[in-house]
Amino acid sequence: MKKSIKERLAVLSDAAKYDASCASSGTSKRNSAQSGGLGSTEGSGICHAYAPDGRCISLLKILLTNFCIYDCAYCINRSSSNVERARFTVEEVVWLTLEFYRRNYIEGLFLSSGIIRSSDHTMEELVRVAKELRVTHGFRGYIHLKSIPEASRHLIEEAGLYADRLSINIELPTDSGIGKFAPEKQPGNIRRSMADIRLKIEEAGEPTLKTKRVKTFAPAGQSTQMIVGADGADDGTILSTSARLYGSYGLRRVYYSAFSPIPDSSKNLPLIKPPLMREHRLYQADWLYRFYGFDIGEITSTQQNGMLDLDIDPKLAWALGNRQKFPVDVNSGEREMLLRVPGFGVKTVNSILSSRRFRRLRLEDLARFGVSLKKVKAFVVADGWTPGKLTERPDLRAMFTPPPEQLSLL
Repeated sequence: MKKSIKERLAVLSDAAKYDASCASSGTSKRNSAQSGGLGSTEGSGICHAYAPDGRCISLLKILLTNFCIYDCAYCINRSSSNVERARFTVEEVVWLTLEFYRRNYIEGLFLSSGIIRSSDHTMEELVRVAKELRVTHGFRGYIHLKSIPEASRHLIEEAGLYADRLSINIELPTDSGIGKFAPEKQPGNIRRSMADIRLKIEEAGEPTLKTKRVKTFAPAGQSTQMIVGADGADDGTILSTSARLYGSYGLRRVYYSAFSPIPDSSKNLPLIKPPLMREHRLYQADWLYRFYGFDIGEITSTQQNGMLDLDIDPKLAWALGNRQKFPVDVNSGEREMLLRVPGFGVKTVNSILSSRRFRRLRLEDLARFGVSLKKVKAFVVADGWTPGKLTERPDLRAMFTPPPEQLSLL
C-alpha cells in the first residue's frame, strides 16, 4: 500500500535526524519583501534547532529517500537494513517546503538523500528541488543540500548556484575506517569534491572585470560531519583530521555526531554508544583550535591516551596541566594569554582589553562581564586580588569536577 505524504514525512524526517550538520548561519541576507518572491533568510518561525551563533532557526530537515545502494555498516539506511523505506518526488519536497513556510513552520530546507540508482541521478534530484524552489517559485529562504561526492562536477557546481550551503560528510576520521565500514565510498573522491567546492566558492568571491560584482555560489560555505566512536579513533586523531579539513578546504564547520548503535549492525561496531559528553568536549576543543589560538597537540596533551578529559572542559584541563603559565594579570596580560584563561571567552577578553584602557580592573569587574569568579580566580591577578598559593594547590582540579553521584539501584 502506498504511504501518504504524512506517513512518508514521518519516516524521512526521522531518518534525517542522524545528520548533525544542520545550521543556517553565514549565508547572505535575502528578503522577498524587497526583491519579490517568497521567503527570507532572516525570518522567524517555530524553531527546533540552533545556529552556531546561538540564533534559533527552523528548517524542514528530511531525506529525499532512505533507499540506498550503499551498505555502510554504521548507517541505519544501508542497503541491508530492514528499516521502513519511503521516498518523496521532487515535486512533493517542493510543495512541502512552500506549504510549511507559508504556515510559518520553517525558515528553510535541509535536504539529504540515500543514493538511488547512481550518484549522478541522486544529485540531479537534489538540484532539481533547489532549482524549482529558487527559479519557479522565487523561494528566497535558506537551502542546505547534501552533496554526493561521486557525482559529476557540473552537478555539484549547479547545486552551489541554488543552495546557501553545501556539505559532504567525511563520515569517519581515517581512511582506514572508511575502507573498513564504508568500502563503497572513496575518501579521495570526498576530498576532491570538497576541493572543487572550495575553488568555486573562492572563484565566486572574486569580482569580475565586467560587472565588478561577486557571483553567488554557496554563500554559507561548506561543512562536513564525522561520526565519533564507531571506528576506535581517539580524540587526537579526530581533531587532527578536523584541522586538516579546515585548513585544506576552508570548511565553515566540522560537526561531530556520537555513534548510535543500530539494529542488525556489523559485529565490528561497538555495542554501546560513546558518552554524549565526548561529543561536547570535541566541540569545545574544536572552538579552542579555531578561535583561541590553541594547537591540536596542546589540547590533547593533557591525557596520555589521546582522549579529552570528560570531567572538565579542555581549556581548564590545559590550564591545570600548565600552571606555570598562570596567573595572568588582567590589567597587563597579552590577548593570547587572556584567551587561555579558563572561563574567559572571546567577548570577555575583548571587554577586558577595551575597559582596561580607562581604568584598572578588579575581580568584581570581571563578574560584571558575566565571568564565573569561581572558575577564574585561581588563574588571574586583578587590582586588589592575587590567588597566592591557590594556583598551586594539589586539590585544585577537585574544585572544578562534579561531585560523585550515588547510582540508583532501580
